Amino acid sequence: MKKLLFLFLFFLLAFSAKPLAPEETGAPQKIMDALCGLYKYLEGLLPIIVIILIIFAALIFAAGQVFGAETRSRANVWATAMLIGALIGILVALIGPWIMQEMGFPIPCQ
Repeated sequence: MKKLLFLFLFFLLAFSAKPLAPEETGAPQKIMDALCGLYKYLEGLLPIIVIILIIFAALIFAAGQVFGAETRSRANVWATAMLIGALIGILVALIGPWIMQEMGFPIPCQ
């Protein structure tokens, strides 16, 4: 039954796609626009997420200190994971534009 459903969905998607019109063939420009949009989104979102992760890591670490040894150790692991996530976010925010420039995409995007 699942195979029949997947086959139906495949044919539904395959035959519902319309061919590209001649004016819609600017695929490289669409890719550039999509990557610029991703860059702008990450440029605005990553610093906020990093700050939130650091604040939550501090709160979880502090809250874990008032409980028993097992809860304290779990809180330390969670706080460490959040700090590592914040560090990765900072690295992506710093290295991302350089990688996109090396790939040939204009930064900052228009």
